[in-house]
Amino acid sequence: MGFVACKNQDKVQGPTDTTSSGVIEISADESFAPVLNQEIDVFENEYDQASIIPIYKSEVDAINLLLQDSVYLAITTRTLTEGENAALEQKKLFAKPVLLATDAVALIINRENPDSLLSVAQLKKILSGEITSWKQLNPQSKLGDITFVFDNPNSGMLRYLRDSLMQGAPLSDKLFAQNTNREVIDFVEQTPGAMGVVGASWVLDMADTTLLSFIPQIRVMALTDQAVPDKYNTFQPYQAYMATGEYPLSRSVYAILSEPRNGLATGFTRFLTGYKAQRVILRAGLVPATQSLRIVNVREEL
Repeated sequence: MGFVACKNQDKVQGPTDTTSSGVIEISADESFAPVLNQEIDVFENEYDQASIIPIYKSEVDAINLLLQDSVYLAITTRTLTEGENAALEQKKLFAKPVLLATDAVALIINRENPDSLLSVAQLKKILSGEITSWKQLNPQSKLGDITFVFDNPNSGMLRYLRDSLMQGAPLSDKLFAQNTNREVIDFVEQTPGAMGVVGASWVLDMADTTLLSFIPQIRVMALTDQAVPDKYNTFQPYQAYMATGEYPLSRSVYAILSEPRNGLATGFTRFLTGYKAQRVILRAGLVPATQSLRIVNVREEL
C-alpha cells in the first residue's frame, strides 16, 4: 500500500522543471544545429541545473514533435498553420511564435568551379529543370550537368525553395537529397559539377572573428535579383547584406513555444531573446531579432 501511494504521489506531482532547472528535449530544424548548440552551451553554463537536449530533425519532423506533445519548443523557419494551431488548441495548448533571427539560404559550388555568380531568375530555372547544364549559365564552362543537392525532402530549406522562391511551381525531379547540411557540403566539395543549398551558419568560417570569410572547402555563390549577374550587382550571404535585403535569399527563424506552464522550455525561449543569446546569433553570422547590427560593406573578388 505504501509503495502504491508513493507512485500515485509522483504521478500527481507532474513536471518538476523550472525556468532555470531540469531536463527537457527540444526539436529543431537541422540547419540551425551550429548556432543552437552554442546557445545551449551558454544557457547551461549560466544555469548549471538545467539540461537542454536538442533533437535535430527535418522541419516537418521538428514541428510534428511539437504537435505530438513530445516537445514544448521547436526551432523552425515558419510559424504554424491554422490547422496546426487548431490541433494544439484541442489539447489545450497554444503556440507562441517568437522571432529569433534572420538566416540566409547559401548556394555553394565546388571550389574549382569559377562560375560563382548567379541571378535569382537563373536559380529558378535550375530548380524547375529549364537549366540543366553549366554551359547554359556560361558557354565557356568545362563542366557538364548541374547536380543540384539539398538536405532533406522534409526540410525547411526545400520548403523555402518550393513555397517562397518558386511560389508553389513544380520542382525538377533532378534535385537530389543528401539528408543533412554537412552531407550537402561534403558532396559539393567532392563533386565538380555540384550546386547545393545550406544554411548560412554552415558556411561561415568561425575561425575568422570578423565573419568576413567562408569555409575553404567550397565556394559560396553571389546572387542578384537583376537579370544579368556581375561582380557589381551580386551579393554573398554576409550579415550586412541579409540585414539590408541586398542578399535575396533570406528567411526568418522562430522559436515556437507551446508549454502550458512556466517550465524550462519557457525559460530557454526567454533566454533566446535576451542579450547574451542574441549576441551568439550575431557571432554566428545571422541577423539577431533584438540586437542592432553595424553594417559593414564587404566586397571580394568573385
